[in-house]
Amino acid sequence: MDNQFLIDQFVDSIWMHDGLSQHTLNSYRTDLKKFCEWLSQLPRSLAEVDHACLSDYLSFRYNKKLSARSTARCISSLRRFYAFALEQEWMSADPTAKIEMPKLGRPLPHTLTEQDVEKLLAAPDLDSALGIRDLAMLELMYASGLRVSELINLEFSQISLVQGVLRVVGKGQKERLVPFGDAASDAIEAYIKTARGELSGPAASEFLFLSKRGTKMTRQTFWHRIKRYSAEAGITKHLSPHTLRHAFATHLLAHGADLRTLQMLLGHSDLSTTQIYTHIANERLKSLHLQHHPRG
Repeated sequence: MDNQFLIDQFVDSIWMHDGLSQHTLNSYRTDLKKFCEWLSQLPRSLAEVDHACLSDYLSFRYNKKLSARSTARCISSLRRFYAFALEQEWMSADPTAKIEMPKLGRPLPHTLTEQDVEKLLAAPDLDSALGIRDLAMLELMYASGLRVSELINLEFSQISLVQGVLRVVGKGQKERLVPFGDAASDAIEAYIKTARGELSGPAASEFLFLSKRGTKMTRQTFWHRIKRYSAEAGITKHLSPHTLRHAFATHLLAHGADLRTLQMLLGHSDLSTTQIYTHIANERLKSLHLQHHPRG
């Protein structure tokens, strides 16, 4: 069978059954396509893969010095695909059955200090519609810990400025309610009253945050804006699109929030995912101790 057909059938199926985001679906598709590129030298289709073949591919990845984390994601994608292939009776045996996951370290998310966040939030130019929009997005992300995808997909119907609450549709189409404070509420209200009409033009849109063309903001545009403002603010730390989400979590913990509350706010299905932020808080405490204790 044609590899492209197999991949399309698989991705369409998990989209219908699991409601995964486009970003997650693209990751599955990318992992499978890369495997197919390697298979083309044999040549062999996805439905003709056995354990030895898969082991050779993982050896190839190791020799290319690809990261253990990306290889683990690749194995997860292949396991999911071959479970589907067995259900469809495309194959009689699962080639991933005896494949072990590579051991992973646990990298800490990069985050910002509270002073860094203040500098970042002060960077947008509030004399421009784009600057007013950007401040509203930055304030809301820091106030609520939203994922970038959740932020750019927000619709008017999901937010209540009066109650200071968002109804967020997260991974796997799971909904959660997330509060936000006055600073974010004021920034959003200013954006709606003064800037959004200038960006939207005559066409109405259900999305809260719009690009300068009046369409929904993209992850790439938002990431570009964050990098620009961090440079203007003199922040030299490594940033990612989720930097403000990590700062939200870390600063809440530092000010006394408990892990269960943080788990609900972030939309994590597993508490172990949330626990990584305790490591960041511990590292910060060690740093402060070394800096300020007379025998540090």
